[in-house]
Amino acid sequence: MGLRNLPAILLLNVFGIGLFLSWYLPENHGFWFPIDSSIFHYFNQHLATNSSFLKLVAITNNRAFDSVSLLAMGLLFLYFFVKQDAAGKRWMIIMGIVMLLTAVLLNQSGRLLPVERPSPTLTFTDINRVSELSGIPTKDSSRDSFPGDHGLMLMIYAAFMLRYFTRWAFCIAVGYVIIFSLPRIMVGAHWFTDIYVGALSMACVGLSWWLLTPASDATINFINRSIPGKGKPGN
Repeated sequence: MGLRNLPAILLLNVFGIGLFLSWYLPENHGFWFPIDSSIFHYFNQHLATNSSFLKLVAITNNRAFDSVSLLAMGLLFLYFFVKQDAAGKRWMIIMGIVMLLTAVLLNQSGRLLPVERPSPTLTFTDINRVSELSGIPTKDSSRDSFPGDHGLMLMIYAAFMLRYFTRWAFCIAVGYVIIFSLPRIMVGAHWFTDIYVGALSMACVGLSWWLLTPASDATINFINRSIPGKGKPGN
């Protein structure tokens, strides 16, 4: 599997590294900064003039709203889970655990990047802060927003959907990436490039070596064989 997928792995690595360097190397992030700035100011200007938009952004960036994204991912996972026999359900649970471990490890790897970048709300002056305007507790700032950890988690989920389930499940999961990462951009807790450069480049490089080689399968199968219980291989 690994050798057969080597061209795809290398292509994803070239894309991911190139994407990161296109942002990291130029002074003041080159052409990416005007994009980041325009997107931030577009949403930020409407916070003070549109009360409905302000409430929407405040609610979707409240910590409690994170449960909605977890529920959406859980329901898609459940759709496949209920169709499995005992062995299949056991395998899916183990795969889910491996997916969570992958997310933790890849997210921690992102902390090793030589970047420390405050969010737009801590970079620009004379801007609107959702927490101040709405009175609703929100995550509207970050002292180190790159790469976007929330977006990275969603991308990892989408990649696992593509690797182990169906293309339509992947398309739904990509929708989750867009829908559930957008509030962080609208509120100014993340730059656009925190997610679509930082998180995406991390996902392309890290997940290509994990999901397109035997590594993830071997890990899932090892755990499956090692843990006793109903549905264990060989029982």
